[in-house]
Amino acid sequence: SRGLGDVYKETDMPVAPKEFISLGVPAYLCKTGASYVHNIRKEATGMIQSRRQKYGFLAFCIVPALLLFLIVTIYPLGYGLYMSFFKWSGASSNREFIGLANYARLFSDKLIPVSIYNDYFLVVVKMVFIMLLALLFAVALTQMRIREAAVYRFVFFFPNIMPVASMAILWLFIFSAKMGLLNGILDGIGLDTWTRAWLGSRETALPSMSAPLIWAGVGLNMLLFMGAIGNIPSTVYEAAELDGAVGARRFLHITMPLIWPQFKTALIYLIITTLNGSYVLVQLMTQGGPANATLVMGSYLYQQAFVHYNFGYGATIGMMILVITFATVLVMQRLLRRDDVEY
Repeated sequence: SRGLGDVYKETDMPVAPKEFISLGVPAYLCKTGASYVHNIRKEATGMIQSRRQKYGFLAFCIVPALLLFLIVTIYPLGYGLYMSFFKWSGASSNREFIGLANYARLFSDKLIPVSIYNDYFLVVVKMVFIMLLALLFAVALTQMRIREAAVYRFVFFFPNIMPVASMAILWLFIFSAKMGLLNGILDGIGLDTWTRAWLGSRETALPSMSAPLIWAGVGLNMLLFMGAIGNIPSTVYEAAELDGAVGARRFLHITMPLIWPQFKTALIYLIITTLNGSYVLVQLMTQGGPANATLVMGSYLYQQAFVHYNFGYGATIGMMILVITFATVLVMQRLLRRDDVEY
């Protein structure tokens, strides 16, 4: 009888391993199968270890930030919601549970509509002027050959690094009725009939308050738009010029669609910061006066909590600000939704 090796020699099949010939088919298959299973287990063990290392690294990066977010954001939010169901002065340990009485008070409080109107007035004014000025300066400094572009960038961004208290003092001097810079300029050019107490009149107080807010908001948005415009390839503009898109047409049909994601982000951020942060400058300059003409939701919260010592109702106003801001952002995201343009 011929051996297994002789059979392989007479066929076109590849030469079998010597171990296969010496052990025979069953023993060879058992050995190779065991070796295959061992390799699979080894690879699986390595994958499990690498997966554990991966998840451990992710946990090391995420857990501290998550804990900080829970402590700084979620806990105060939950505690504020909890306090809105109590009547509490903030200075004693006696708290009276009153259920939804604070929320019912919101609907009968005559100053709540006033503060909401003033906040949205500032939102609309800032949206119009800040976005227009930031776009204008961004386009001018990126697409026009201006030697002093770096100086202008610093000048426009300077209000963002200026302390809010210093900004309030500066604009109080500008709007001062007796020795203010604005009235002095009007007197100097013969428009003395236009001089007035800008922050002391109900008709001019709120529009005057929007001026420092606009001044402080242009620089950051300008830099954001400059970065977005700078990322647009020059070949896109060259192709647009060949098609006859120059000047305003190039801005409307090329620049604006390509920077739309950054524009939308800046607009949403402006709304959030106005509804939540404009009260700081208002509180420093007018305290909501005269006769509540500049009262915003944040300053009304401050008055109720820290002036009238009604922390429960102040917390309720805070929940109202949260809901209004969240609803406004959702509406704006829906209105600003459009497909991204790629290049």
